[in-house]
Amino acid sequence: MSLFLPKLSCKKEVDEVIKSVAEKVLVLRFGRDEDSVCMELDEILSKTFHDLSKMAGIYLVDVNKVPVYTQYFDISYIPSTVFFFNGQHMKVDYGSPDHTKFVGSFKTKQDFIDLIEVIYRGAMRGKMIVRSPIDPRNVPKYDLLYQGI
Repeated sequence: MSLFLPKLSCKKEVDEVIKSVAEKVLVLRFGRDEDSVCMELDEILSKTFHDLSKMAGIYLVDVNKVPVYTQYFDISYIPSTVFFFNGQHMKVDYGSPDHTKFVGSFKTKQDFIDLIEVIYRGAMRGKMIVRSPIDPRNVPKYDLLYQGI
């Protein structure tokens, strides 16, 4: 399914997309194409790509090809999904300690659509952090890992 989603393979491409996607939520999925959970998430992203095209731009980023952003966003678990709006990193309160990214796959297509709508509406009102509409039971649980501390 990820064949249909645009892929970013270097820092310059990621930088350009962050700068150029305007008035839409930018969705960056960090992961690996061959990972089973990434493939599950990519299927949801592919199914919603057209429906959300007026509200969001969705791109895949291979963690091995863009290590600078993998480090910057502290991508310890894959897949991790990061959101931007007009070049600004959007944070989401999922009820977990980390508001900078969504870790894991969304349980349903509707969970992803609802989240994009909430981020879009919040960003249009100037908010930099929004509360997740996803049922807390559908948010994957994980422990934060601090490496090199």
